[in-house]
Amino acid sequence: MLHESVRRIGVFGGTFDPPHLGHLVAASEATFRCGLDEVVFVPTGDPWQKHHLDVTRASGRLAMTRLAVGSDPLFRISTCDIDRDGPTYAIDTVADVRAEYDHEVDLYFILGADSLENLHTWHRVEELCKAVKFIALNRPGYSRKDVDTSFGVDVQFIDMPAVDVSSTECRQRVRDGEPVRYLLPRPVGEYIAEHALYRD
Repeated sequence: MLHESVRRIGVFGGTFDPPHLGHLVAASEATFRCGLDEVVFVPTGDPWQKHHLDVTRASGRLAMTRLAVGSDPLFRISTCDIDRDGPTYAIDTVADVRAEYDHEVDLYFILGADSLENLHTWHRVEELCKAVKFIALNRPGYSRKDVDTSFGVDVQFIDMPAVDVSSTECRQRVRDGEPVRYLLPRPVGEYIAEHALYRD
C-alpha cells in the first residue's frame, strides 16, 4: 500500500501592513528553495512586539493580504491569529495552522535572518523549536549565519533576491505622496488609495 508523503508547509506570519512584493518574493523563494508544497500567510492579530506602533486594523491588513496573494495555488491565508483573542505568539500560530490540516504535515516557519537574533526572547521558544523547522531569509544587508542553537533550533538559510522594500517604507511613501506602484501588488495599492490608508 502506497503512503502519501508528508506535505511540507511554510508558515509566514507578519503584520503585512501593507503586504508588498518583497513578501511575495520571500514566500516564492522559500517554496522553491526548500521544496514546500504550500505557504500559509498568517496576518497577526494583536502583535505583542509592536504595541508601540500604530498598526492598521486587522480587517484591513487581512483584506490587503488576500489581494496580494490573489489566486496563486501555492499560497493560502489563515485567519487563526486574527480570530484568536489576546496577543499573537508564534507557538499558538503554529498549533492553529497545524490543526487546519486533516493529515500530517511538516511545518517550516519563515522569517528574516535578522529575526533570529531575538528568537531566544520568543514566547515558549523551546517548544516552538520542537514543533517547526525554520527557514531564514538572508535579505540584502541582513545575513546571519551564526545562530545560537542551544535551545534546539533547526534552521535553513536561503538567500533572497535583492528586493529592497519594506512595509515601513511603503507607508512613508504613501504619507509623502510618493509612488508605490512597483513596490506593492497593484490591487493592494488600489485598496490603500480607496481607503486612504497611511495618510496623516
